[in-house]
Amino acid sequence: MHPDTHLALHHARAADLRAEADAYRLAAEAKRPYDIRNRLGWTLIEVGLRLTTPKPALVH
Repeated sequence: MHPDTHLALHHARAADLRAEADAYRLAAEAKRPYDIRNRLGWTLIEVGLRLTTPKPALVH
């Protein structure tokens, strides 16, 4: 493949990847309000699991 052709394809692919990354960032920012719900939910699950797990017996 001619170097100029290879370079042109590289630039086109890089532009496509940048556009995909921008679209992903915009989609991720739109979902941010639910992020706090997810963290709170997983924290409540973790606390519940800690409360239901029996503590090991202390042996002296």
